[in-house]
Amino acid sequence: MRRVLDIQKQLVPDLLEIMRKRYTILHHVMLSGNVGRRTLAGTLGMTERVLRGEIDFLKTQGLLEVDALGMRVSEAGRQLVESFRPLLQDAFGLTELEERIRNHYGLKQVIIVPGDSDASAHVKMELGRAGAAALRKAMKEANAVVAVAGGSTMAEVASHLTSAVPMKGVWFVPARGGLGESVELQANTIASTMAKKTGGQYRLLHVPDHLSEEAYQSLMLETGIVEIIQAIRAARIVVHGIGDAMVMAKRRKVDEATRQSLVSEGALAEAFGYYFDRQGRVVHKMPTIGLRIEDIEQMETVIGVAGGKSKGEAIDAVLRYGHEDVLVTDEAAALQIAEHMVREKQPETKNKSS
Repeated sequence: MRRVLDIQKQLVPDLLEIMRKRYTILHHVMLSGNVGRRTLAGTLGMTERVLRGEIDFLKTQGLLEVDALGMRVSEAGRQLVESFRPLLQDAFGLTELEERIRNHYGLKQVIIVPGDSDASAHVKMELGRAGAAALRKAMKEANAVVAVAGGSTMAEVASHLTSAVPMKGVWFVPARGGLGESVELQANTIASTMAKKTGGQYRLLHVPDHLSEEAYQSLMLETGIVEIIQAIRAARIVVHGIGDAMVMAKRRKVDEATRQSLVSEGALAEAFGYYFDRQGRVVHKMPTIGLRIEDIEQMETVIGVAGGKSKGEAIDAVLRYGHEDVLVTDEAAALQIAEHMVREKQPETKNKSS
């Protein structure tokens, strides 16, 4: 099959682009459930005229169902999307890229979805679906405690979990306090959503995201707080997003002095309340209640889910920290990560030749 794809790329390269375009249309409609043509055209960045022609073709093939309420993927279309996904990964070199990144950073698994989640809500949805699949795989054993970070990507992961196989023995807990962010993006909200979606259970941590040292010491004397902290730190799995350091500092309303300190320390990435520099070193920690870096290092499975071209450098920084097990990302971020991998090797090549 690989040989056929290579020949096809050389003889009819346009055919691969057509396949990818039609797959993208089907896949987006499948994720949306039911969508109108105008909405779909806007989301995919296509003109309605071009999209109309593709929809007519897919409808004729029995892959799409269209009525006054919108479009839906038929059962045949759903099966085609599921079976075509691995072929698409291979055709566009994503399988090879997954393996390169996995080997370079010593990860157990890398999952790359096509596209750029910075530019497409459809890709962000697919990132969430892939993240949910990776989390379900890690939760196979009962009685696991899963620590969940906050953020829009984690909310997307939560939305794609299902109760097809109920996980009554699984507990979901927030990785850290989060009062202060938008409610729907707080770790508490996402942990409870994941529990309800999977048939699991959850506990919440009602404390602010940022604390003074005095407030931190005071809260750690509360029996209820200590109990939930112990449960969080006993987690075997953590699933988290990865953010650009300065974007996250601004979103969390970090004071100007701390922002300047982050800049001077070379902070590039943020994950679970810690800031990392280009070499993957922790350069700053926000004073929050929740998981500590030493807890992360003892985890059975650490799953990072993040995508978008703008996140490539930040993801690279967190991967260099060296305690991720699974990375779920998109094509745009993966290509940026690959560029960092190449630049890292260049000085070594020069040294060997000198």
